[in-house]
Amino acid sequence: MSVSLFRFALGMTLAVAASAQARLHPISSAEVCGQCHLSIVESWKESAHSHAMDSRLFQDALAAAEADSGAAVRGTCLGCHAPLAVQTGDMAMDRKTTWEGVTCDYCHSVRTVDTDSANPRARAEFSLAKSGPLKDAVSSAHPTVYSPVHVSSAICAPCHEYKNGQGFPVLTTFSEWKASRYGKENKNCQSCHMAAQAGKVADARFEREPTTSINIHRMAGSRSVAQLNRAVKLKMDVARDGGRAKVTVDVSNIAAGHSIPTGSPLRQLILDVSARTADGKETHAKKIYARTVKDAAGKVLDKEHFVFMKSAGVMIDSRLTADETRHEVFTFDSPVGTSTEFKATLSYYYSPFARDKADQRVTVVTKSQRFR
Repeated sequence: MSVSLFRFALGMTLAVAASAQARLHPISSAEVCGQCHLSIVESWKESAHSHAMDSRLFQDALAAAEADSGAAVRGTCLGCHAPLAVQTGDMAMDRKTTWEGVTCDYCHSVRTVDTDSANPRARAEFSLAKSGPLKDAVSSAHPTVYSPVHVSSAICAPCHEYKNGQGFPVLTTFSEWKASRYGKENKNCQSCHMAAQAGKVADARFEREPTTSINIHRMAGSRSVAQLNRAVKLKMDVARDGGRAKVTVDVSNIAAGHSIPTGSPLRQLILDVSARTADGKETHAKKIYARTVKDAAGKVLDKEHFVFMKSAGVMIDSRLTADETRHEVFTFDSPVGTSTEFKATLSYYYSPFARDKADQRVTVVTKSQRFR
């Protein structure tokens, strides 16, 4: 590189760094953070956190909740889906940071979390000092604060544990983790959902730091088929007994430190087992793993906003707890000498509110076996 070209590149780098620093405020857009933390912000943009506010499913549920109970519910919903809206008083949802969902300056302003109250509460300090998990972090753009809570599952608790106005625990992911061996071994949420990889905290244009270990901010969860396949395993065996076939399926939660599914009670893990003969005759059997909730009158709730606002009790909880294996047995007609294909498909169902089938259900894994 020529001296003049080097000077130009250096000048541009310093200009961008200066621009980012000048635009940095106690509450800034992720776009400002991304000028220095490019790879982290690009990863975060692929996360459910970045779309917590603009999610079509959430927007529909929010509109339905407001139509049913009035605009006051907005503050409760935005507390997790757009926490900076609550902090800035942006109930009209006009600010860019509101539409960034769970954005940088919320998580990196949290200093402590109280997990002993009915609903876990985060204490945030909004300033130019940004909190995080690195003890030796140094930035030329802003002060840094080491935060033990960022290496603890407690950082997740304020939005992944929630009791509604009836005192009913609608979201129980944090308490599920706490009760599991993962919680007892202090294997935190980040170890699965924010796995560390080699990289630089800040773009090399600004910080000449050595390559270190950074947490992936994509935070893969139930929207990631790869993550679901790491957490859930399916094993199928078929045995024939005369003109009948016994299909045995083992469904195992091998790697999630919480129940599957977790989160909204409308989520389901669906096991569909089928037998299809050569002449096209097909029969199905189904098993659903879910947490079905009811209101105070005993009515099963089947709408997203109702389960959060009106749940008062559990009708049935058939979910797979951490490390649990279910041994399911199905029997089908299968005449000897007739070719029959047996198939077991495991699907993750998100919500009946989802407008598109692709957003409503995803196939996790399929196993098949053919008999003659």
